[in-house]
Formats: sequence, C-alpha cells, structure tokens
Amino acid sequence: MSSAERITDAITAASGSAICAYLTAGYPTPDRFEHILPAVAGVADVVEIGVPFTDPMADGLTIQQASHQALLNGVTLEGILTALTGVELAAPHLLMGYYNPFLVFGLDRLVESMKVAGTAGLIVPDLPLEEGLELRSALDEAGMALVQLVAPTTSVERLERLGAASRGFVYAVTTKGTTGGATTFDRPTLAYLDRVKSATELPVLAGFGVREPGQVAQLAGHVDGVVVGSALIDAIDAGQDPAEFLVGLRPTEVGA
Repeated sequence: MSSAERITDAITAASGSAICAYLTAGYPTPDRFEHILPAVAGVADVVEIGVPFTDPMADGLTIQQASHQALLNGVTLEGILTALTGVELAAPHLLMGYYNPFLVFGLDRLVESMKVAGTAGLIVPDLPLEEGLELRSALDEAGMALVQLVAPTTSVERLERLGAASRGFVYAVTTKGTTGGATTFDRPTLAYLDRVKSATELPVLAGFGVREPGQVAQLAGHVDGVVVGSALIDAIDAGQDPAEFLVGLRPTEVGA
C-alpha cells in the first residue's frame, strides 16, 4: 500500500467523521512538540505538520504567530524531517508548507527525505494545479500524496480537475478568508461541500473555521471529516490537553 493510500484508508476507516489535526512543527517549543505530536497522532486519523514560514498567506493570526515562534525556535524543514525519522506515529502524517522552502530544499532531496522520515505527503496551499506538475509527478512516483485544495469560488470543471489530481484526500476550504476565523456553515457552504463530494472519488475533508463538536456533526453529512488547526493550537496555548480536545470534537463524544 502506498503512503497516499494509507492516508485515504485512515480517513475512510475512521469511526464517524475523520479528524486531521494540524500542528505547527516545533511549537510551542521543540521539546513540547516532540511530546504533543505522538499524543495527537494517537487520537487523530491524520496529522498535518506545518512547516513554519515567514509569510503564511493562507493562515490566520493563530497559526501566523505559531509559525513565527517556531522560526524563532530555530525550526527548519531539514530539522523537521530529521526529527521525524525513526518516529513511529499511530496516524499517517503529512507536511503542510508553502512552496518556496520546498523548492529551495530541492524537490528530489525533499522526496527522498520524506521517504526516510515516513512522511506520507504534502499540502502546499500556494502551489496552483498548473504549476505543480513537477512536484506532483515526483510524489506520485514515490507513492506519496499531494493534497489539492478547493474553495467556494472553484468552478465545477476545476473541482473535477483538482479532484482527479489530488492524492490522499481533497481539502475543501470552507471560506474565502484565512484559517482560524469564526465560520458559519450556512446552506450555500454545505451545497458547495456537496459539489466537492460529487466531483471526486477521494475522501473530502473540510477545513478553516472548525472549532466545535457541533460543527463537526453539522458537516458530517457533507464531507468525510474535518481539518482542525487554529482551534487545536489555541487549546494548546490555553493549557488544555490536545488529545482530549480532539476527542471532544468528535460528535460521538457530545454529551458523553
């Protein structure tokens, strides 16, 4: 089974809505991250590890600040891949990052380092479909995922193209804004998510603005799961147990 297929299988095998948990690498500190990561992987179905970047254009204030602090902590792409090497996690993990650090690192070197680190794929929010052929081909050859993002403004024709090009799952952004803001999943948003589901055979995860179990329950009939990032980092900052926070997001836990 390829790494991309492991991601898909982890989502489809989830009991109820799958949860993809986002953590910024090296945050709040490298030592704490080293302990938080396996705990989160023990309850999430997929883990998304953010590569800190100076201009995280898709991210709201929470993740911007976490990324900035991680950079101050000396976190680098090479260091992340080295730290992941030999680490056994209960859930498959991807790296989420912006294209420039990956390009500077070298795409061939990146793919080989990901193999060694056990990384199953990438999410690159600033890499358009038309510009991603080289990276997508390299990851395809290695059996890894390049998850494609879609948005409420994406046309049906483009949804189909992105769905066909994606591996692992399709990431459905729920808003035209950045991560972390308050989001109301109104009828047009749910109709858009239904269109995404109809355009691909892969699982669809909804992200941006998911913070509460009621939202996860509301989205459950329209997508296969959710991506939780800013809310998880806020929980860590507030001193909450991140694994307990994620367990509490699952609709089956509501009222337990």
